Amino acid sequence: MTPSLDTIDIVVSDVQAAIAFYARLGLAFTVDETYPDHAGCDLPSGLHLMLDTEKFRGSAQTGGWTRPTGDPRTFLSFRFPEPGAVDAKFAELVDAGYAGVQEPWDAFWGMRNATVLDPDGNGIDLYCPLPAE
Repeated sequence: MTPSLDTIDIVVSDVQAAIAFYARLGLAFTVDETYPDHAGCDLPSGLHLMLDTEKFRGSAQTGGWTRPTGDPRTFLSFRFPEPGAVDAKFAELVDAGYAGVQEPWDAFWGMRNATVLDPDGNGIDLYCPLPAE
């Protein structure tokens, strides 16, 4: 039997701050009514994205998780319908106080790319295929 990947869990320090950030990228999370340190969002692709606080991940229930140190190890990538939308979303996020780590640029592999960090330092790539010339 081959397992299927259907859920991604992001550990965050503040669920509400993370929800506010990801709402700017069009994601709508629902906070668990019985446990406010957990929220979920069903994605159009069929994946389920979860947000869990460090408190939840560090509890005895989940094996004593501790935050890693260093640069982001994982990046989520958000595809946009046209290159100008990458630039606009990057500017919106940076203007809202989020860290922009790579300003929009045209990559040699044919994509318009930019990178910001979410409130917990996770890498968020914004991209769009460039029109064929």
